Amino acid sequence: MNSLKEPRKLDVSPIVSILETIDIHSGERRVLAEFDHLIEAPNWTRDGTRLIYNSQGRLYEYDLATGSSQVIDSGFAVQCNNDHVLSPDNDRVAVSHHTFEDGQSRIYVLPLQGGHPLLVTPLAPSYLHGWSPDGSTLAYCAERDGEYDIYTIPANGGIETQLTDAPGLSDGPDYSPDGKHIWFNSVRSGLMQVWRMNDDGSEQVRMTFEESNNWFPHVSPDGQWVVYIAYRKGDVAPGDHPANKHVELRLMPAAGGESRTLVSLFGGQGTLNVNSWAPDSRTLAFVSYRLIE
Repeated sequence: MNSLKEPRKLDVSPIVSILETIDIHSGERRVLAEFDHLIEAPNWTRDGTRLIYNSQGRLYEYDLATGSSQVIDSGFAVQCNNDHVLSPDNDRVAVSHHTFEDGQSRIYVLPLQGGHPLLVTPLAPSYLHGWSPDGSTLAYCAERDGEYDIYTIPANGGIETQLTDAPGLSDGPDYSPDGKHIWFNSVRSGLMQVWRMNDDGSEQVRMTFEESNNWFPHVSPDGQWVVYIAYRKGDVAPGDHPANKHVELRLMPAAGGESRTLVSLFGGQGTLNVNSWAPDSRTLAFVSYRLIE
């Protein structure tokens, strides 16, 4: 589990990273930029003008109007992985940074324009995935006593609350836009599937019943749709979400029901780890990859 969450290094597999968007209604894909190095996990700002992504342990912002990228000053937090989330007001960004003391991931919050990171989760490892719509709470996956479960904690720090305790990995928690539900993925049924629960952890309900391993569900800002990434059954162990695999982005109604494939691509880890919906609830940002022979 930990190795999948560590910042990926360029010398593992030379790749081209392709930053793209897709219109969920028309299916039109648009390539925004190609990078000769690894980038991952775009977040869309609420004004629709920028995408925040990570690369080689740092955060960057990509300006959609100019097509340019610039680094965000994250102070000492320069070993960030692809678990980063913007606050609802976009004043802050929360990151999962691998601390120098022990290499474990902990969650920090810093100003989006750059600044000093403040520690939120002293316990490790902790991997951020969601920020509540009211700005008060962070949701994350954490390993405690050998089990990976979903926890919440006040965004300014405090006591964490455990929400899941089913055997096996539960991961990828993200809030619905009304704050009433947390969507997540869990292997408790065998394959990794999408689940939903109330924000206090009650009423945990399975939402997908597919012959694939489904990760990282994210609800559209209008609350109508959920997108997630699907690995082919047999390509990966249910608890793994590696890079460099043939995967699909799938879309399903937030109320439940059958999914449909939005796009098939070469990617996986780094493609859709965090919420990448545009404010219009019509467009998604994601990263696909091309290996360099």
